[in-house]
Amino acid sequence: MANLPPSLSIGAASFAAPSPPPPSPGASSSSAAAAAAPGAAKDRKMASAEQLVLDLCDPELRENALLDLSKKREIFQDLAPLLWHSYGTIAALLQEIVSIYPSLSPPTLSPGASNRVCNALALLQCVASHSDTRIPFLNAHIPLYLYPFLNTTSKTRPFEYLRLTSLGVIGALVKVDDSEVIGFLLQTEIIPLCLRTMEMGSELSKTVATFIVQKILLDDVGLRYICATAERFFAVASVLSQMVQALADQPSPRLLKHIIRCYLRLSENSRACTALNSCLPNALKDGTLNNFLQDDHVTRRWLQQLLHNMTMAGMGGAPHGGLDHIMGM
Repeated sequence: MANLPPSLSIGAASFAAPSPPPPSPGASSSSAAAAAAPGAAKDRKMASAEQLVLDLCDPELRENALLDLSKKREIFQDLAPLLWHSYGTIAALLQEIVSIYPSLSPPTLSPGASNRVCNALALLQCVASHSDTRIPFLNAHIPLYLYPFLNTTSKTRPFEYLRLTSLGVIGALVKVDDSEVIGFLLQTEIIPLCLRTMEMGSELSKTVATFIVQKILLDDVGLRYICATAERFFAVASVLSQMVQALADQPSPRLLKHIIRCYLRLSENSRACTALNSCLPNALKDGTLNNFLQDDHVTRRWLQQLLHNMTMAGMGGAPHGGLDHIMGM
């Protein structure tokens, strides 16, 4: 009754049930303990995270700390600021990264060494994802330490895992629309490294690398950069074309979605739209890949818009009357 408005509490008093007896002291303490439990659990988790971060600076304890933190990084709140601001922690992670440089060429990286450095990369991805640490991470030029991994060509599992995890760090940076991030990646020549993976990586690595290129293109600075010279444009367009041709034999709707989005964004630049007339794969114009898009209405619409843009530019794309037929609509 205490919660009733004053206008109702008086009239309702005669209908009120008898007040319940006060809780026993034992019940009160139990309720208090239950209420305090979540806070205590959070404190224990934070204490555990802090200890593991301290362990990173101890060479004897580092490997286990890397494994535990990489597995539990999702449940440790504010792990990224803790990693970034703890004395010597980022240096320890960079030490793990540079320690395997000698194994890159010739390619002698072992599965165990790959797993260990990928655990360190997973923690850097955590830092790259956090709003408080993303820009300091970028200003310290830490992504440059990952570029040698993206420049490898070995298709063995340890190297593929290394490239994929490195791409995950870059992908975390571009997930948030930030021109400062895009500017840094362009200045440090990330595009050729992504194109290399798009040519020879696994399906998952290709997908992440294409997503990064897509996010760069969606930024106005990135689109202008790629379309500024014929060399840059055709470097991107030729790799995209090769990937489309490969998808006819090994379909991947997820990868195809990112490829089509890249093409659509390129078509929004007048010079690039003109050039697409000579290099857009026929498989995107003749309906070859339509079966892979049956349940993806968004990507189907992107493809329709791409063909429409080319038609409007007089590029010999599908005629208006044929769009619905080609799209199966």
